[in-house]
Amino acid sequence: MTLLEAIVLGLVQGLTEFIPVSSTAHLRLVPALLGWRDPGAAASAVIQLGTLLAVVVYFASDCWRMTVGFVRGLLTRRPLADADSRLAWYVGLGTVPIVVIGLAFKDFIRSGARGLWIISIALVALALVLWLAETMSKRRMLRPMTEMTLRDAVSMGLGQTIALIPGCSRSGSTIMTGLFIGLNREAAARFSFLLSIPAVFGSGIFELVDERHHLAALGWEPIVVSIAVSAVSGWLSIWFLLRFLRTHTTHLFSWYRIALGVVMMLLLSQGAIAN
Repeated sequence: MTLLEAIVLGLVQGLTEFIPVSSTAHLRLVPALLGWRDPGAAASAVIQLGTLLAVVVYFASDCWRMTVGFVRGLLTRRPLADADSRLAWYVGLGTVPIVVIGLAFKDFIRSGARGLWIISIALVALALVLWLAETMSKRRMLRPMTEMTLRDAVSMGLGQTIALIPGCSRSGSTIMTGLFIGLNREAAARFSFLLSIPAVFGSGIFELVDERHHLAALGWEPIVVSIAVSAVSGWLSIWFLLRFLRTHTTHLFSWYRIALGVVMMLLLSQGAIAN
């Protein structure tokens, strides 16, 4: 991996990880269009550590309150006594589904699922479901994150597992689930970001250790550069999305996903890019 590739991939990862358009789709499509090799699922997972850093920095106060609340809950033997402790437990329990399913299907996720045809179809399919979630959310009273329940957290965690299919998008699948269960857009997005912390950390560290020889062949310097670039661009992406969703629906992202998926299918059918 050259430094130019590292910068471009880090920028793509950071800008698309939190916006519901699928970072994996863009990390596969951009190298294909530029004639670069696919860096692989392992490199993609490690580059995500940059966006993990962006989440932790952006939500530093939330992370601190959750940590203090969690410890306080354990010491007082009242783990669900206050909002901060409950939120920490919600994030932890919501992470269980993606850990179990991710480990069970890790070989397929690393290889076969990264085909561009699968990604193209997933882009369009989740766009349609996200549109449906938005439409249904307009017919009900939506709740803020302070009114989340354990059932909501588990539902969001199950929704996050959809993101294991490349092209679906972690933020897209969780925000979509949040809308379906009656959370408002900002609440769904904020919990989606917090829920990503253990999942991204776990997958990044797992791939860093398990695929260290493959990553070493790509070069540690460009990987570090990618992580740094994705951290900065990821922070900007979070800032943009939270403000955007206060006054706008997710329809713009659904239209973008459909357009991108259709363009990718046309390019694939004409042999302009290889699957």
